[in-house]
Parts: sequence; structure tokens; C-alpha cells
Amino acid sequence: MKFLFRLLAGPVLGLVLTACAHVSPPHSPTAASAARTAPTPLLLISIDGYRYDYLDRGLSPTLAALARDGVHAQSMQPSFPSLTFPNHYTLVTGLRPDHHGIVHNSMRDPALGSFSLSNREAVGDGRWWAQGTPLWETADQQGLRTATMFWPGSEAAIRGHHPDLWKPYDGNVTAAQRVDQVLGWLDLPAAQRPAFLTLYFDTVDHAGHDFGPDSPQVNEALRDTDAAMARLVAGLRQRHLLEHINIITLADHGMAEVPPGHTVLMDALIPLDHVQKVTMGVLAGFNPKPGYDFAAIEAQLEQPQQHMQCWDKTRVPARLAYGHNPRVPQLLCLADVGWTISTQAYLDSRSRDHMAPKRGEHGYDNADPRMQAVFVAHGPAFRDGVRFHAFSNVDVYPLMAHLLGITPAPNDGDYAAVKGMLVPAAR
Repeated sequence: MKFLFRLLAGPVLGLVLTACAHVSPPHSPTAASAARTAPTPLLLISIDGYRYDYLDRGLSPTLAALARDGVHAQSMQPSFPSLTFPNHYTLVTGLRPDHHGIVHNSMRDPALGSFSLSNREAVGDGRWWAQGTPLWETADQQGLRTATMFWPGSEAAIRGHHPDLWKPYDGNVTAAQRVDQVLGWLDLPAAQRPAFLTLYFDTVDHAGHDFGPDSPQVNEALRDTDAAMARLVAGLRQRHLLEHINIITLADHGMAEVPPGHTVLMDALIPLDHVQKVTMGVLAGFNPKPGYDFAAIEAQLEQPQQHMQCWDKTRVPARLAYGHNPRVPQLLCLADVGWTISTQAYLDSRSRDHMAPKRGEHGYDNADPRMQAVFVAHGPAFRDGVRFHAFSNVDVYPLMAHLLGITPAPNDGDYAAVKGMLVPAAR
């Protein structure tokens, strides 16, 4: 029996926000694809940093109701490294980061230079994302319209291609406004209405970083995000869409507590001016620097270290499926869960600026329980009240392609691993 939701009062901002959204030029699908029957709409929702066990706190009643009346996985394992951009792109390509090229939140490419989350020019450069084919591109090529609300990669013209409707990331847009934008897109005339949509929330992740996963601030972020989910469900219900749309709600990764002082100081171990520093944090990466003995530095760091493990990229454990992409630095150091890798100079600079150390982190070994993400699915294609086994996030992509009735691009996922969550008619 499907659940009832209390209608939420509030202004509907969808049409206003839709008017401000980017609209890509129309595509030219084949006659066969243009004539296809429109599938049941699919909405993919990411609650960044929502660890699999956060749902047990009782602070997300809307998501819990969707889970009770749909499919709730024990957990979903992120790909390595368990970071935001790599895993969001994995979810919409079905490729491991080593295969789709977004190998870290910060990267270097010999031809393209440097990439980071804060580098808006790089984030919007489609060449960084072109090693993978996102679902919105495949769907558009097969005659479906698409819309993305702040999904990593969607504001880049990948091979010259955007989603049909998209918006550049703006952290000042509230959760309610994001919901209203998606509802506004669903209000479009049938010929313009997207069949595949995404929605992104980020306050749970921010609170986890700043205050730790067990903090009151994370609990408050869980409540606030669930209020936005309730607004979405109420809006769908008002439109008589709630039982006629497939909704997948998930996260990119979990979160782990980082106690004060749990920092490995890299400048106490090696001369940092002898290497090219690519990344620091949970997963640190270094490349050779001309004129210095990089092999000696590697040999030193690959010896047993306290609170971290280091490898040449050719010796990364096979289970992590990482290290073959040219953008992966030559030397990698992975912190133990609950630790980070930094320098004394960086810590001193944060202290001078009166910036508190982060109390939560992710990016660790993707098999660690604290890195596991939530997965909840609800809609006509999904079974009712099913507790599903844990699975890998690469399997979400072939599941979504199946729901949309499109031929997927080559990917690392396994549809057989997740088809059991669907009702027999939808398999």
C-alpha cells in the first residue's frame, strides 16, 4: 500500500526558475527514436554525503516512507576514490573513475592543466569529461529529453553536448528552489517535458565535513533535506505524478569522523619541493619533478607508514580498480580512515585565518563501512517494501538505462545485479 503525504504549503517557484534555466538547442534524433513511446519519467536524486546508516536516525521520515513502500538497499558501495565528482560521474556513466577520467576532485592533465571543484572554467570544459558518456547524452541521442539540477558534468559541453535543460551550480540556491525547478520542468508541455531528470542536495555533506557525521549539525541537515524531499513528494502528488514516476534517491559516498590532530604531515616525511604535488587530503598524489630522484621518494613512502599507505600507481591494489588512467598521479598515499594527509604550512595557514579543522572526511577505501552510501528507489517499476542486498554504484547506470528503455553506452555495471529490485513486468 502506497503512503500518504501531507501537502506542504509554499509558493511554487518552478515556472520562474525554469525561465532562468539553460536550454540546449534541439537535437536531431532519428525518426524511429522520435516516434518512440515516452517512458515513465525517471528522477535521480543525490543527497551528497548521506551515509547508508543515516536513515536509521529517524530524521528522514519522507525518505524512510519511500524506502518502506519501495526498495531500500542495505547499502551502496561507492567507487574508489570515494569522492564527490568521481562518484557522481560514475553514477551517470556506469564507469569507474579510472575509466571515465574524473579520477579525483582535483587533477592534472598533461594537455588540459589543472582541475578542481572551485575552478569553474575547468569544470565547464567538456574535454575533462569526454572519457565517459553521461546518461543524458545517450538518452538525448535516442530521442528522450533530459534535465539536470546541479549534477557534476552537466554544465560542461561534453563533445558539444549539454542536457536539454540544465543550470550551473550555485550553492545559494536553496533546497526548496531546487525542488521547485524540477517540478517546473515536469510542468512543461509533453513535447518539452524531460524523461530523465536529476536533483542534487549538498547540505548533509557540508555539515559532515565541518562538524563530523555524528554532530547535531548533520542531524539538522538531514531534517532540512527531508523537508525538501517532502516538498517534492507533495508537488508530485499535486500533479498526480507520485505513482507515475520512478525515483532513485542515493548518495555519492558516506562520511567518517576525523578527530583533532589526526593529520599525517607529508613535509615531515619527504622534501615536498622535490615533487609535483597534485592532491592532498585523504588521497594524496604526487608526480615526478625534473632533476630529483623520484624513485627514492617512492621507495621511502612505500615502506610501512603510520596512518597511511602509499603506492606507485602501478601497484595500487587491484580491488580498488584505480591507477591506469594518465590523470592518476604516479605516487598515491591513502590515509587510514579517520586521518588526513597535509602539511604543517597548510595547517598554520588555516590557524592564522581562524579556520577550524574539518571534523569529517571521505575519499577513503571504498570498502570501509563508513564510506557506504544510501540507496532508495520508489515508483511503478520498483517492488514494494523490499530490503535489497548491497551492490556497487556502477550498477545504477544500466538500471537507469533499462528504466528509460535506451541502449546503454559501454559501462562497468551489471544490470543482473540489480534487476531483482524491479517488479517482474519491468525487468
